[in-house]
This record gives sequence, C-alpha cells and structure tokens, in this order.
Amino acid sequence: MQMLYDSDAFVVVHMQANAPSEGEPEPSIARHGFEIVDKRSNKEVYLDGSWAEAFQRQINAWQVNTPTQEEVEETLDGYAELAQNPLVMH
Repeated sequence: MQMLYDSDAFVVVHMQANAPSEGEPEPSIARHGFEIVDKRSNKEVYLDGSWAEAFQRQINAWQVNTPTQEEVEETLDGYAELAQNPLVMH
C-alpha cells in the first residue's frame, strides 16, 4: 500500500498485491487497484481492473506534465462521483 496523494479534500492510495512467499509461484495476473477517499463526503471508491488501468495512465500523464492541484482535484472529483461506499474505520 502506498499513499499517492493527500489533500484537504482527497486521499489516493495505491494497493498492490503482496509478493508471493518463498517457494510460491508468481500469480498469473498481478492485481492492483486504487482507493480514492473523498474527505468531504466521507465516501470511498476502489478502482480495479480496467478502471485501475485508466487511472494508472492518468498518473503516468501527470508524471510527464505536472498538473496543478486544481487539475488533480478536478480529476479526482470525477472519480469521486462513483463513490457509493461510506468510509468505515476498522
């Protein structure tokens, strides 16, 4: 797990699969995803599969052309509209 972004409005965390233990085979499909938490609404959305791949492409584009905070938050706001899950602390 790696925190990628933290602001007053959002947190973005990259969730990566654990490396296999010694002697275990590598998984045939490496699974990863992104959790986006909207602090304003206390909701979160988890992106995996094709959604995660699309978000990874967005991150790669940001690394090439550094966006403003407003541009990042505007993009995250679009993903936050998908959030249906209330944030629950364990």
